[in-house]
Amino acid sequence: MSLSTPLARRRLSPAVRHLPHLVFLLPVAGTLVRLVELNSQVCWKVAPAVTALGLLYIAGPARWDRFGVAGRPVWLWTLVLLWTWTAWQIPVPLAFAYTWLAVPLAVLALRMPGRGVTGVTLGAITAGLLATLVRIGGADLDVVAPPLAALGATVVLYRSQQRLNSQLAAIRGELARRQRDAGRLAERTRIARDLHDTLAQELAGSRMLLQAAERDWERNPDAALRRVRAVSQALGAHLEETRCIISDLTPPALERDDLETALRGLCAGTQPSTTAPRTAFRTEGKPHLLPTERAVTLLRVAQGLLANAREHARATQVQVTLTYEDGGAAVEVHDDGRGFDQRTTQPAGPDRGFGLAAARERLNALGGTLTVDSAPGHGTRVRAVLPAADRVLAGTP
Repeated sequence: MSLSTPLARRRLSPAVRHLPHLVFLLPVAGTLVRLVELNSQVCWKVAPAVTALGLLYIAGPARWDRFGVAGRPVWLWTLVLLWTWTAWQIPVPLAFAYTWLAVPLAVLALRMPGRGVTGVTLGAITAGLLATLVRIGGADLDVVAPPLAALGATVVLYRSQQRLNSQLAAIRGELARRQRDAGRLAERTRIARDLHDTLAQELAGSRMLLQAAERDWERNPDAALRRVRAVSQALGAHLEETRCIISDLTPPALERDDLETALRGLCAGTQPSTTAPRTAFRTEGKPHLLPTERAVTLLRVAQGLLANAREHARATQVQVTLTYEDGGAAVEVHDDGRGFDQRTTQPAGPDRGFGLAAARERLNALGGTLTVDSAPGHGTRVRAVLPAADRVLAGTP
């Protein structure tokens, strides 16, 4: 008999799954044994019905799927009729224990599909139980009250469980929906950060090179051609980055090399020109490999910080330092540009608002920090730190 969902059945032990059946069959078997022991004419008249009741109940779990939607209520009603008849015919000394079969029969009725079937069956069970109890003890409340109370409590508790299960299913559905929405929002934020830290910044730099090439086109065509070629090469790298963002892969530089090599190449790619400062790179500490996710985060942050220094700081020198720190790492970008007033919370410029906020959000997601030290006319120093993955406390934002 399908008493629960397949998933719930897999989680329950065989003993627990068969417990409801034992609650019904043990009293039936005990009653049958007592009837045989009494060895009276009435007992032998009732014993076949009791045996049929037990066998019919066993047929339910064995043939549940074959009964179908229409056959299951017929099976249950036949059980109720057999139980009612035997409870009325059975000797009074055995009848009281036999009346408690009303409780598992009520559970079966509650599990039937359709409120009409359940209501009619519960009404028949209650009437049969009440008639049997009156036959046994008349109007004695000590006899009538306990089985009726158990029957009513069973119905109330089962209905409450059904409501709780419905509420739990609704809550789970709502949580799943919110998780999907949060996942979509996080993915959109990630793509926005990637686009800002790579394509938007690099395309802005390429635009500046093209503008410089346009200015030099007449008076210095060789220099202009070099800038155009540099932009062409950069666009190839931008295309590769775009494909990686679309397919959510590791940045190309980290697919080939480690973080140190990728940062060194990033700094070397920032060639001196009318728009780009001279960039130097160095490492500190004992080198070690970082998990890909953490290396990607530091590389993306460094890309954004270098783009800020190139486009907004008006710096002539930029120093990038990769420091290995006891399982973690830190990247520091220090420029000698115009700096900004930190009391304004954001650097000046139309495109500056997203860069530092995005970098800080990236780092916070992995338990890292971003510190900014800047003042007008004294340059800017930004340090991004990611501790070792196993040292990030659970629940760290």
